[in-house]
Amino acid sequence: MSTAKLNRSISLPILILYGLGTMIGGGFYALLGEIAGEAALFTPLAFLLAGLLAFISATSFSELSSQFPFSAGEARYTQEAFSNKNFSTLVGWLVILTGIVSAATITVATAGFIQDLISVPQTLVILLLVLSMGAIAGWGVGKSVAFVAVISVIQIGALVYIVFVAGDSLSALPSRFQELFIPTGNAVWLGVFSGAFLGFYAFIGFEDMVNMAEEVKDVRKNLPIAILVSIFLTTIIYVVVSTIAVLTVSPEALAASNTPVAEILRGHGAFSMKMMGIVSILIINGALAQIIMASRVVYGLSKKDQAPTFLGKINFKTQTPLRATALITLIVLALAIFFPLQTLAESTSFIILIIFAIVNLSLWLIKGKEYRDTKQKISFPRWVSLFGFVTSIVVLGFQAWQKFF
Repeated sequence: MSTAKLNRSISLPILILYGLGTMIGGGFYALLGEIAGEAALFTPLAFLLAGLLAFISATSFSELSSQFPFSAGEARYTQEAFSNKNFSTLVGWLVILTGIVSAATITVATAGFIQDLISVPQTLVILLLVLSMGAIAGWGVGKSVAFVAVISVIQIGALVYIVFVAGDSLSALPSRFQELFIPTGNAVWLGVFSGAFLGFYAFIGFEDMVNMAEEVKDVRKNLPIAILVSIFLTTIIYVVVSTIAVLTVSPEALAASNTPVAEILRGHGAFSMKMMGIVSILIINGALAQIIMASRVVYGLSKKDQAPTFLGKINFKTQTPLRATALITLIVLALAIFFPLQTLAESTSFIILIIFAIVNLSLWLIKGKEYRDTKQKISFPRWVSLFGFVTSIVVLGFQAWQKFF
């Protein structure tokens, strides 16, 4: 009897849009105001620094995805580096936990956006959102990723619309460049770094792409390219739009707004503001991407006897790990109902930084073994992965210092 397998149906353009969709969403639309509250006029610089931080770790993910193109990627990378099944299993479950908590975070944020438009119980909104995303995730990977890609196009299009409508404010950039990108004084830099570390959450999601490896066409070439391109494009979009934001609206007004992206268009008519508020709701596609990712990691762990075997079953009709998807969906629902947004967001950021540190260190150790897969399509100097490890640890330390001191 034949065994159902994952379907390689994801092309490079769709994968890039999927990567953009995992990042451009809850992080930027919901946190622009919070970052402006920390970094003030230097918000664009904060996003640029956050993008550089993400790109450093993205190089390790891209290289490892070309060398080991399998589901449950982070767990596989850790196993290759440390040769410790228990440790790699722990990392795999950390990745799953990140996806679950992040999906719950985005769901709660989306429910808040919806409640700004209509009066409806939060629990009911969360229930409908999570179950809908779970159903789409189980429907089929091609359809699910296409859905994420379509929503990504809408969200990116909305940000491009901001550039088109409010972009005339960029004419002031030459005379105000120093005011936005060259801070002076320790207190100012502290605000920039605080904003950058908060802005880092807006880049979380690119690492999920490695767990789609068994469903990507020409995976050893396309997956690394998609990871790096999606990070690069996201950084450009964030910097340009945040520059327009602080040139158009005061940082104080952005920080005080529930929908800061819509606030940029306040002077361009009620229709534009309302439209942007509706687009903000579409950040829910990030939750869908996280549910897809987490279910694939569960599937990958199950194949290696690191998770219950029944979770590794592929449905013949949908060609998706339906049982794993259902389990992830139910846990996301529970977290979204019982935990507040801030707790979920902080937990996501903390866990993902631990994973980034481990993945960077794993690549550094693997490259030290002088082993190279001849099919591998991309490689970076060994010191880059060590630098990624150090920066991840520094960010973790900064977060701990901010929280407890």
